[in-house]
Amino acid sequence: MNRRHLNTWLLRHLQVALASLGRLCRAPLATLMTVAVIGIALALPTGMHVALSNIQQLAGGWDGTATLSLFLKQEVGEKQAMQLADRLRVHPQLATVQLIDPDLALEEFQRLSGFEGALQALKKNPLPTVLVIEPHPQQSTPEAAEALLAEFNQLTEVDFTQLDLQWVRRFHAITEIAQRGVMVIGLLLGLAVLLIVGNTIRLEIQNRKSEIEVTKLIGGTDAFIRRPFLYNGFWYGLSGGILAWLLVTLSLWALNEPVERLAGLYHSEFDLSAIDGQTLGFLLLGSTLLGLFGSWIAVGRHLSSIEPS
Repeated sequence: MNRRHLNTWLLRHLQVALASLGRLCRAPLATLMTVAVIGIALALPTGMHVALSNIQQLAGGWDGTATLSLFLKQEVGEKQAMQLADRLRVHPQLATVQLIDPDLALEEFQRLSGFEGALQALKKNPLPTVLVIEPHPQQSTPEAAEALLAEFNQLTEVDFTQLDLQWVRRFHAITEIAQRGVMVIGLLLGLAVLLIVGNTIRLEIQNRKSEIEVTKLIGGTDAFIRRPFLYNGFWYGLSGGILAWLLVTLSLWALNEPVERLAGLYHSEFDLSAIDGQTLGFLLLGSTLLGLFGSWIAVGRHLSSIEPS
């Protein structure tokens, strides 16, 4: 195909695309109803995906992170403990290292436990120096946390280590189930979009039956007749994806203020994250492909049955 033929081909497609858009705009109510149904169907899994991402981001700052506690030996002094903490702070897999002084820990335990009198009778502080370590988020999986635990157990200053792997495993299991649930719901609602677009295009084909018969009589090919219906599906899918993005964005905007107030009560600076560029691109591409595929199925099934008599 030379440049001239390519330009002609592109011009014809542009003309058909704009003509299809104009036809949809001339029936605004019917078009809006179809786009609204598609947008709501796509907004549900998209909103669940964004909500799950925000939950993972929130949980990553507290219970979702595998926190390791290193209990140092009693003979390890304050200076040696600080040197160990400084060495661990440059560890490439660790995010934070906090040193808990045994005297401060004992004072807090006395204040919170209610055994202040009994603890004051002790001749010496039984609590060891503790290092509380939080790995980077990518190192918070159960497997990575266990590897770090085994590494820190080899340190000569460490008496024993503690890691709540049970919660880490539960958290990752819950998020995996949620991700699978979002995927299943997305597939089911994607199938619903295919059926919506297919049924809409089928009705459009029936309404234009006489026009299709005349076009075939004067020699119009199936590809020529199919093209405007495919562009109808394209516009339905793209518009539905844009509407889904708007619905999710408005929902996040409506929830942002109460979420900020709740986070403030817990002294947190957490903010709801909007749809990122990758998710938006996937949403628009997926919705457009669903519209095209639904239109292609409807046209392939019903167009061949219309023949001039």
